[in-house]
Amino acid sequence: MTTTPTGHALALRRAAARIGQAIAGAALIGFHVAFTKPLRRWRTTWGATAAEAAATLPGDELVPAARWGYTHAVTIDAPPDQVWPWIVQLGQGRGGFYSYDGLENLIGCRVHNTETVLPDYQILAVGDEVWLHPKAPPLTVAMVAANSGLVLHGHDPQTADATIWAFHLHPVGDHQTRLVERGRGSYGPGLASRLAFGPTLMEPVSFVMSRKMLLTIRRLAGPAPEHS
Repeated sequence: MTTTPTGHALALRRAAARIGQAIAGAALIGFHVAFTKPLRRWRTTWGATAAEAAATLPGDELVPAARWGYTHAVTIDAPPDQVWPWIVQLGQGRGGFYSYDGLENLIGCRVHNTETVLPDYQILAVGDEVWLHPKAPPLTVAMVAANSGLVLHGHDPQTADATIWAFHLHPVGDHQTRLVERGRGSYGPGLASRLAFGPTLMEPVSFVMSRKMLLTIRRLAGPAPEHS
């Protein structure tokens, strides 16, 4: 005889799972920070082919003198129009980031990662703002093409800090998508700028969070598991 978990029990299980994931994510970040240099080449091209990593993509021109960057990619068993809804609703106060929300919320992001497509967040236009943290300047939509690509851009002319966070959806046959994530960054000469926007911390942290995000999008957008 089996029993159905109560709502309280399910909530406890979910909370425990989030805590466990946060601990695992923090451990991964610590590992990657400690071994930044030997892991950098693998980490900055994770999942991407050599051609994808070397390609010039829309949005690259917004940070022409990038001082660091990365290209990550996954293959998703779904066409681009089924992947796009998960991309366009990204953001704090929107669909979240599909990553380690326990870690994000420790630094005050106030993120809730959805596992459903949210109809209210399916439209973005150039110039719209996408927030990463409620107290940090938002990124601006620099390019958006439904089922094809989204480029978010941040720039501070006073400090020379600049970044892009871009997603490009490339169809593979009729039923698959290559989701390519591209990040590029530059930073000014000041210590605060180097710490906040340089690769020493940002690159390993963004890798751990981005890898989790891409794998979650692959799961959410892909075919539903079959049940016997």
